Amino acid sequence: MMRTPGVLPGVLALWHAREMQSVYDAVGGDDGLRRLAHAWHERVLADEVVSHAFSHGFHPEHTERLAAYWIEALGGPAAYTDAYGTESSVVRMHSGNGPHEEMDRRAIACFDQALTDIGLTENDRLRSVLYDYFAWATTVSMTQYTGSASDVPAGLSIPRWSWDGLVTD
Repeated sequence: MMRTPGVLPGVLALWHAREMQSVYDAVGGDDGLRRLAHAWHERVLADEVVSHAFSHGFHPEHTERLAAYWIEALGGPAAYTDAYGTESSVVRMHSGNGPHEEMDRRAIACFDQALTDIGLTENDRLRSVLYDYFAWATTVSMTQYTGSASDVPAGLSIPRWSWDGLVTD
């Protein structure tokens, strides 16, 4: 390993390991995020408030599509945009329904429970990063256009999330 003046070798190795592994990798890649999407979907369908969002039906591949979205958002390949659509289309699906803070709060609670369901109980750092991502996506990213889905601009890119939060270019 090349030495950097003033940096202890162990600290440098730890920094490289953290930078090399994305949140996507840490959660188990495609399989881990599919398990998480399935666990979350089961939780929300059982919740009396959040299930209302699905009461008029949902895409038969909802869980797979959700996992593809999270794969892309958390540092994996462009699984969602290559196969299903854009950020603009996702935000439109979640727009025009007015504010729904209670539903959002309960969806986040279902996500937290889903993290436990898939066995993510030992890695506090990963669990915290995933929780923060989902809470941000639910209360900020997906709620910008409560008035009308037609207000959502075209060309939005899926926001990327890292160990340090929202990635801005």
